[in-house]
Amino acid sequence: MDLRTVEQVEEHGWSVVMVPTDDEGPGFAYTIGLWRTYGVPELAMFGLDIETMHVLLNALGRKAAAGTVWESGTECHSVIKDRPVILKAADLRWYRSFFGRAISFYRRPPFPVLQVVWPDSKGRFLWQAGTDEQNQQSQPQLWLKPAEHPAGVWVELASG
Repeated sequence: MDLRTVEQVEEHGWSVVMVPTDDEGPGFAYTIGLWRTYGVPELAMFGLDIETMHVLLNALGRKAAAGTVWESGTECHSVIKDRPVILKAADLRWYRSFFGRAISFYRRPPFPVLQVVWPDSKGRFLWQAGTDEQNQQSQPQLWLKPAEHPAGVWVELASG
């Protein structure tokens, strides 16, 4: 376990793990400590610049610290300028592929994770007709079982 993560959780209530874009796929970021400190699900974002995701996850972390409680399907406003984000519960089968440091922190799943899903430039989400291709490729659909997920980089990362 990363000592810095433990120290950040102790000091701030949570930490944000940032995984940069690389040859294998788009970047992503997720929190560790929200479940332990505030009893709210951890949060994960995919496909934006990692510094942007860091800022957005910290903004949501501050809302958790102030008493906001989320559940799957929650629509959050005032996170990304004038667009809402929707929180969707991640299926446990994705955890080992994407949330290894959180597993180390908690020692084992289950701890809840909500994926923070952002819309495309026209306000459409992954599951809506007409969403742009870049949006579909940038974000996984972790609420689906891996076997039900559309083929692409996220399934390859999970099986690799």
